[in-house]
Amino acid sequence: MPVEEHPNQADAVELLRGLVAIPSLSCHEEKASAWLVEQMTAMNYSRAFVDGAGNAVGEIGPADAARTVILLGHIDTVPGDIPVRIEDDLLFGRGSVDAKGPLATFVAAAAQVGNTWATENDIRLVVVGAVEEEYATSKGARAIRDRFDGKSEPIPDFCIIGEPSSWQRVTLGYKGRVLIEMEASQPMAHTAGPDAGVATVAVDIWNWVAAYAAQFNTHLHKAFDQLLPSLRDLRTWTDERLHDRVSAKIGVRLPVDFPMDDFFAGLIAWANQRTDTPTPLAPFPAAAIEDGGTKTVEIVGPLTRLSLTLHAHEAAWRGDRNNALVRAFLAAIRAIGDERPGFVVKTGTSDMNVVGPAWGCPILAYGPGDSSLDHTPNEHISLDEYWQAVLVLEQTLRNLA
Repeated sequence: MPVEEHPNQADAVELLRGLVAIPSLSCHEEKASAWLVEQMTAMNYSRAFVDGAGNAVGEIGPADAARTVILLGHIDTVPGDIPVRIEDDLLFGRGSVDAKGPLATFVAAAAQVGNTWATENDIRLVVVGAVEEEYATSKGARAIRDRFDGKSEPIPDFCIIGEPSSWQRVTLGYKGRVLIEMEASQPMAHTAGPDAGVATVAVDIWNWVAAYAAQFNTHLHKAFDQLLPSLRDLRTWTDERLHDRVSAKIGVRLPVDFPMDDFFAGLIAWANQRTDTPTPLAPFPAAAIEDGGTKTVEIVGPLTRLSLTLHAHEAAWRGDRNNALVRAFLAAIRAIGDERPGFVVKTGTSDMNVVGPAWGCPILAYGPGDSSLDHTPNEHISLDEYWQAVLVLEQTLRNLA
C-alpha cells in the first residue's frame, strides 16, 4: 500500500540509493562501509566507526545502557552489475533487496528513535553493516559475536538480522549448511579400456549424497525439515603428469539438529569403499569444521586418489515465536500497516546461524523486499515497502521499551 509522505522519507530513500550505488562485493566492502559510517555520523548516531573486521558500526544510546539491541545487517553483495535507477516506485540495483534494503531500514529506523529516546529508556541500539555474509566466512558476524561475548561486552537482549522477508513478515529461522569439495585423480587411460574413467567419481559422490538425503527425507514434507543437496560445480581435465582429474562442489542445506557426525562417517565410509583403500580412513567429528573451520582428508587407493574438503559449516537455527521481540514486531506491523503479520522460515543460511547459538537471545530476521529477487539480474525493491518497513521497525524499537 502507498504510504503517506513523511518529512524523513526522502532522506531514507537517498540513504538506500547511495548505499546501493557503491559496489561492495564480498571482501571488497571498504568504500561502502566508510560511506555508511559517514551517513550514520551525519544522522547524529552517538558513535559510528569501521571496526577491525571492516564492519560499518553505528550506535545510538548510552554505551553502558542496561539493555542492548543489535541490528545485524550485511553490506556485501554477490557479483552483478545492475545499473542503479529509480523507475516509479522501484529502485533497481545489486543489493537493493539482499540486503542493503534491510540494512538501510535499520540505519533509518534507529535514527528515527534517536539518542534522546534511547537515553531515556536506557537502551543501546547497535546497527551493523557486516562484511562477508555472502562469503563462506561470515567474517563480520563472527567479529560482532565475539565482541558481545558476555565478558568484554554484554550479550545482547535482542537481535534483529537484516534480510528480506517483506515488510509485514518476520523470519524465525534459517537452515544450516555445509560445503563439500571433492577432487579425484587417476592415471590417464584409453577410453576403450575397462576403467570407467575418473569423472564417474564425481557422479558417484553426488549419487551417494542424493541417496542419503532421500533416505533422510522419508516422511518429511516441509523443505525446512529436509536435507537439501545441490551440485554446484563439476569439471574434468588432464594434468601435466598425464593424470585424469575431476572436481566437484556440493552444497548441502541442513535441517535443525541434523546428525552431522553420522553424515561425515557415512561419507568417509563411501570414500574408503569407492577408492578400495587398503587402510580405511577413520571418520572425524563435525566439531573439526565448526566456527569457520576447514578439514581436508586424502584417501589413496590402488587406482584412485581422492581428497575431500569440508567447510563453511553452519548449524540450522530457529528462534522462538513467543517472546518480547516477536510480540513487539507483530504489534508494530498491525499498528503501521493494519495488516495481518506473517511468519516464515528460510531454506537459505544467514548470519542468524552464526550469532543465534552463541547469544541465545530472542532473535529474528526482518527487512523489506521480495527474497525471490535475491541475486537475480532484475533485483529491485519497492520504495513504498522500504519506507513501510522503516516505520514498522521504528515502532518495534519503541515497543521494546
